[in-house]
Amino acid sequence: MPETGSSSRLFTGRCALVPAQFFEPGSARAMLVEVSEVDDAETVSSVAIPYYDAVLVYAHQAGETALPELYHLLKASESISDHNRILASYHEGRLYLVVVEDRSLKICNSFAAMDFVTAEYFLFMVLKRLQMNPEISSVHFMTPLTGGQKMSLYRYFKSVEQL
Repeated sequence: MPETGSSSRLFTGRCALVPAQFFEPGSARAMLVEVSEVDDAETVSSVAIPYYDAVLVYAHQAGETALPELYHLLKASESISDHNRILASYHEGRLYLVVVEDRSLKICNSFAAMDFVTAEYFLFMVLKRLQMNPEISSVHFMTPLTGGQKMSLYRYFKSVEQL
């Protein structure tokens, strides 16, 4: 499946990552509706993520060519060589999160987080659930962080990287 869209980013939580073997292009809308609200006027598209043998299905306005933020996080995770790869973006009340251990994708999701403290809560909840120690891990953010946000993360992570 060819990569479509531009390099600009679509900040939406209305997407789903589907294993490639279960994806059927004609059923993309039905697959997405199972996990997210999709307006009848919206277009449902998909983009392959070959590194993880998966397809990202997402809703967007007709004519929109940007790819979802989760796509950009997944693509960026391919080039990071850390054992634990933690990639995130925080934009307009939503945390976008991808966590990979070696080559195994552990989570690709977004969370409604009204403020950065809530976003941190979700980040640490996921890491605890996956039994990953932030003290020996780096976190990579694609969206800009304020000085306070960066300092808050440095209290828990080995390093905080800006992609």
